[in-house]
Amino acid sequence: MLEELIIAGFGGQGVMSMGQLLTYAGMIEDKHVAYIPSYGPEMRGGTANCSVTISDREISSPVFTEPSSVIIMNQPSLAKFEPMLKPGGLMLINSSLVSQKATRQDIRVLEIPGNEMAEKLGNGKVANIVLLGAYIEMTKVVTIDSIIESLKKVLPERRHNLIPLNRQALELGAEIVQKTTE
Repeated sequence: MLEELIIAGFGGQGVMSMGQLLTYAGMIEDKHVAYIPSYGPEMRGGTANCSVTISDREISSPVFTEPSSVIIMNQPSLAKFEPMLKPGGLMLINSSLVSQKATRQDIRVLEIPGNEMAEKLGNGKVANIVLLGAYIEMTKVVTIDSIIESLKKVLPERRHNLIPLNRQALELGAEIVQKTTE
């Protein structure tokens, strides 16, 4: 198994957090991982993306030009990263913020209204986690339980009260995938 993922959006959408959580979860599961963050000139509100590689075997290079998957959190990221996705690859789009449709016919696309789903949970800040749950359900690259363990390590103790909400968001994303593949 080799998964090469790009997660892209605006600063402040949790793009880097998603990448870090996947990387930590991969380490918990004794997989080989690589994480490369990339920021635009601004932090919050500027463009941000990260590359994550998770593999059962050693990773020869953390740099790749054709990701197997992309998670798109905003409109500019769709234009930038859709052409890079390898044929047959997976694209998850936060349809709450991306009104344009993917144009390629040789990829799998799943549109998820991440912001609306997060609001239904009572906290719009977990939109990224909803998409992460969908991604995990589609790829099985790591488990939701490993993501939760990662949250316990990444979040400061005073924020551990947010872990149940994050689990709900992950499970909601997974449910969306299950309903679309039935």
